[in-house]
Amino acid sequence: FFHFYAGICSALKLTVPSHTIHGIEGQPLHLTVDYNFNATASEIQIIWLFEKSQSNPKYLLGSVNQRVVPDLEYQHKFTLIPPNASLRIDPLHVSDEGNYIVKVNVRGNGTIAASQKIQVAVDVPVTKPVVHTEPSSGVVEYVGNITLKCTVDRGTRVAYQWIKNGKCLHAGPNYIFS
Repeated sequence: FFHFYAGICSALKLTVPSHTIHGIEGQPLHLTVDYNFNATASEIQIIWLFEKSQSNPKYLLGSVNQRVVPDLEYQHKFTLIPPNASLRIDPLHVSDEGNYIVKVNVRGNGTIAASQKIQVAVDVPVTKPVVHTEPSSGVVEYVGNITLKCTVDRGTRVAYQWIKNGKCLHAGPNYIFS
């Protein structure tokens, strides 16, 4: 972002993570934001917003010269981490997945502003798997089939892999996966 005032070039550089940030449900998450500018500042304002897809951004908190103005609904969940514009979310919930927008305004000889978006994904740890056998009595060698069903109660991005004697099983005449 470059803004020109009275022939003087003032730049405000706002640095955020460029990739999606993955957090774990129930854990704190830190969104690191740095800013710098080559102007004299009398006032620095930081604003954090949150948006889910197809919904209007919600105000989370803001600050003017390090004095934080929280949204009362979220004051115990979101914290501004000085000296820069980093945000702490604690604890993280699945509903916190979405885009976080940080905006920095610097007032001095004129006003310069910059904003950036950080994408957050929330991962839910996978619970211990449960395996059911059908028929439950097992089978006699060479007679009939046995079905093993593996389930987990919770977890995001769950992948299943069957292993026999330390080796991965693949579909074939003896094994059918569904």
